[in-house]
Amino acid sequence: MFSIIEYTDSHFDGVDALWQDAFPNDTPWNAARSSIPEKLRHQPTLLLVVLESGRVVGSIMAGYDGHRGWISRIAVLQSHRRKGIGEALIQEAERRLAALGCVKINLQVVASNSEVLGFYHKCGYEVEERVSMSKLLPKA
Repeated sequence: MFSIIEYTDSHFDGVDALWQDAFPNDTPWNAARSSIPEKLRHQPTLLLVVLESGRVVGSIMAGYDGHRGWISRIAVLQSHRRKGIGEALIQEAERRLAALGCVKINLQVVASNSEVLGFYHKCGYEVEERVSMSKLLPKA
């Protein structure tokens, strides 16, 4: 049995290990040591973890800008996949975003991780024709 709760500092090591397991080739700016402190400054109640017997086995980061919601950094330990944890995380993030007034949620999937598209389709997400663009800003 697992539970979904809001992240606290006591979960850092577990989330860090989880993200390294789930995103082994990720960029440095997405690392827990960079992402988590920033998330805690902005909508900390939308950073959730899944605990099973006190161990972090999943996480999700969501956000709402007043116009659209976003889901990112959804991760489940490889050893715990296909047990409903990912779907439960999505549902809880959707519930929290809806409570804020959100009517549409976006997420992005890196092309090299396209095997997860089936999971997102199962959760009700559809591919939209968009071009995703980004720009790295210099550190202030």
